[in-house]
Amino acid sequence: MKLSLLLKQRDALLRHVRLVNLAFAFAKLSDFAARITRARLRGAIQLRQPTPDAETGWLPLVALEGNPSVIEEHFTDEDLTDFADAIAFVIGESPLDVTFPIEELAERFVAPLRHQLERAGVVFDHPAPAVEEPHHDSSAG
Repeated sequence: MKLSLLLKQRDALLRHVRLVNLAFAFAKLSDFAARITRARLRGAIQLRQPTPDAETGWLPLVALEGNPSVIEEHFTDEDLTDFADAIAFVIGESPLDVTFPIEELAERFVAPLRHQLERAGVVFDHPAPAVEEPHHDSSAG
C-alpha cells in the first residue's frame, strides 16, 4: 500500500473508526442497560476512570444510593471498567467522573448513540439484548 493512498483515504478512515467506536459503545451500553433493567437496579451512581495516582482498591462505579453490593452482584470489575470507558468515549470526558441515575442509562446514552448511528446510515443487524419487563401479578388486588 502506498503512503499517498493512505493519506488520501485518511478522512474516510477516521470517519469509519469513529463509527466503529460508536457501534462498540452502543453494543456495550445496550448490554449494560439490559442487565440494569433485568436486575431492577435504581439510584444515583458515580462512574469514574482511574487517574494516574489512583489508589489500590479504587472502584470505577460507586453507588450513591442503595446497597453497593447489589451492583457488585451484577458486574465484574472488568465490566465496570468497560462501562466507564464507553461512557467516557460517548461524552468525550477523560478521565471520566460523572454522576447519574443508573436506571437512566438507556435514555441518556444508548438512545442518542443509536440516533447517531442511524443518521450515519448504520443498519442494525446485530440483535439488541432482550430487556425483560418487570412482571406484575394481575391477581393481586
